[in-house]
Amino acid sequence: MKTTPLTDNLIQLTRLHFVNAYLVREDDGITLVDTATGGSAAGLIAAAAAAGAEIRRIALTHGHGDHVGSLDALKEQLGDSVQVLMPELDARIHAGEKVVDGKLPGSWPKLTTRPDQLLKAGDRVGSLEVLATPGHSPGHVAYRDTRDNSVIVGDTYTTYGSAAVSNHFYWRFPLAAMATWDKAKDLESARTLREIDPSLLAVGHGRALRQPGQAMDAAIARSARRRG
Repeated sequence: MKTTPLTDNLIQLTRLHFVNAYLVREDDGITLVDTATGGSAAGLIAAAAAAGAEIRRIALTHGHGDHVGSLDALKEQLGDSVQVLMPELDARIHAGEKVVDGKLPGSWPKLTTRPDQLLKAGDRVGSLEVLATPGHSPGHVAYRDTRDNSVIVGDTYTTYGSAAVSNHFYWRFPLAAMATWDKAKDLESARTLREIDPSLLAVGHGRALRQPGQAMDAAIARSARRRG
């Protein structure tokens, strides 16, 4: 598990060289954003301990397997004192509901853990504001840190090579596009995130970008051209 401090309050954790989760410092401990792939639980817990705090809550950007893969193992090891928060639509998908037409792309593993809170736009998770960013998945959300305007965006953007919106094939990281549910909504969400003018863009796959506005503009323009 590679550990990369990004700000005083944010640490990026990278598993298998390409899947990111994040530790967000709060006054009462740590919020873990996403859980990476299966087999990551011990590394995530150890990273939080190395950061000097315990994981108090787990907040998910969306329900794909590379983001919820270690949720059950973490819940088993950390116990009921840890709160689990998941976007409402993706939680309903994991509960077996059919919330959209057609087959959903991406990996949707079977989970035994049920969320303690279903998230919607405007909710707060400690210092994090929940932003609705559907497209990559039906319920996809991002988290804006109200202290410094850094944003954890899940898979709406990737940053291997150039920053890219995940709604079109990009040879440096094609998996994100292959798992995107609604390409038009994904582009809308990319534009929504740009309007926030983040101080830092923290993605599910790739490096974090500081002052990412210009890179986001270029990614949106390329995405719009690809969609015609």
